[in-house]
Amino acid sequence: MTANGSVASTAARYELGDVTRVYRTGAGDVRAVDGITLSIGAGEFVAIEGPSGSGKSTLLQLLGALEQPTGGTLRIDGQEVGGLDDGELTGLRNRSIGFVFQHFNLIPTLTAADNVAAALAPMGVGKAQRQSRSVALLGSVGLADRVDHLPSRLSGGEQQRVAIARALANRPRIVLADEPTGNLDSRTTDEVVELLAALSDDDVTVVLVTHAEHVAARAARRIVLRDGRVVDDTGVPDAARTPPGDERRPRRAGPLRAPGR
Repeated sequence: MTANGSVASTAARYELGDVTRVYRTGAGDVRAVDGITLSIGAGEFVAIEGPSGSGKSTLLQLLGALEQPTGGTLRIDGQEVGGLDDGELTGLRNRSIGFVFQHFNLIPTLTAADNVAAALAPMGVGKAQRQSRSVALLGSVGLADRVDHLPSRLSGGEQQRVAIARALANRPRIVLADEPTGNLDSRTTDEVVELLAALSDDDVTVVLVTHAEHVAARAARRIVLRDGRVVDDTGVPDAARTPPGDERRPRRAGPLRAPGR
């Protein structure tokens, strides 16, 4: 089901099989992701939760094709990520994934419209089309009257809306949001989460990393990590859940409209 109760597609956006990510340090190997097996479907709205050091950020890096697994298999829309070179990973990100960050990452010297348009430049889109699409996207997130404003003239919530519009510029099938409400007040947090939730109504898969319980509670599915492992997943039927004391076995997953698509 999507956030508003409609039925979402069950096509898999992500398929992870026993995925690990190990970092080698002077003190020894650190297993930031430790044998995760799950799938995430088209149109899901998923929150990934867990304490600091649980592997949330590393898992998001893997889902964003910013890193490759040390072991196991990771498929994005059926494409195996392991073994892809940097150019292939960049192409995959440009085609399929939009990113939203806690600190917005807007270019301070560019207007809201130009910040969104900048995301289309690597795609070879002409200037007129870039501007037209950026204005349309900003309108879709409630910023039609802010297209010519610099980030310094926007509130935190407005800056995050620009960031969401920018993430949607390439018509991604996936939006990954890393603590997108961390710098926002409660009212603005609700507005941003509602905006992200609405994307899933158009088969966009939204994966949100958060520390905030009330933010995670808005997602249709919640995946909890601890020590690099999945210890809870509300997308798994009760009968398939890992028995107490057997948390090492990863839990399987199940399924959650984008302006300008």
